[in-house]
Amino acid sequence: MTTHSNGESFSESRKMLEVALNALEEAKGEDIRVLNVSNLTDVTDYMIIASGTSDRHNKTLANRVLEDMHEVGWAHLGVEGEAVKEWILVDFVDVVIHIMRAQTRKHYDLESLWDENLSHVLKSSESIEADEAVRAIHALRSG
Repeated sequence: MTTHSNGESFSESRKMLEVALNALEEAKGEDIRVLNVSNLTDVTDYMIIASGTSDRHNKTLANRVLEDMHEVGWAHLGVEGEAVKEWILVDFVDVVIHIMRAQTRKHYDLESLWDENLSHVLKSSESIEADEAVRAIHALRSG
């Protein structure tokens, strides 16, 4: 079991994930996806992306998640987008929930942005850039 710097374990993150997913399902969230991003970032372990059918539905989904998570004893770090409601982000640190209208979700395509397979491409391109930088420094020193 891996422990975060704040002392919480991944099993705690998993419990948070389950409560948030249940809340979204009960409130009739659509196309609910879970992204395990723990290998891609230190910011959070899981991202949940769900679609609502209207701005009001998005607000209902966010409220249900907040209510259920608070009921269990977890406090949220922040909520963004409540005024606009097209994209509401609910941040519980280890679990971040994105609730979007379908067209907004399609436009931003977070699933592709946080695709675990992309991390390998990024690491490869970073290595290539680092190799090129080292060669340039050697060329300058020898030139």
